[in-house]
Amino acid sequence: MTGDWLMPLVAIAGLALITLITRAFFMLPEREIPMPDWLRRGLKYAPLAALTAVIAPEIAMVQGQLIHTLQDARLPGVLCASAYYFWRRGILGTIVVGMTVYLPLHIALGW
Repeated sequence: MTGDWLMPLVAIAGLALITLITRAFFMLPEREIPMPDWLRRGLKYAPLAALTAVIAPEIAMVQGQLIHTLQDARLPGVLCASAYYFWRRGILGTIVVGMTVYLPLHIALGW
């Protein structure tokens, strides 16, 4: 019983070390790591691809199934937010417009 606290502590320290190494990997070398030009161009799109991979299922699916009704508050919210973004190109306004449309439909109407 006296060593029960040791294993969680070792696990936390190990995870912290792994996180530190993987996040600092590109900052550790003193000179820039040579990369092919095609990889450098591809890495520019990685954040956008990751964001799309996270958000798209949240918009189009409910409990692992595709939305099969148009009476879902997320759809008008996404449409209005997208329209605002293409009109003004502002991130904060896009979030505000999307939530302004989404919340009343979701909370008040139960969509």
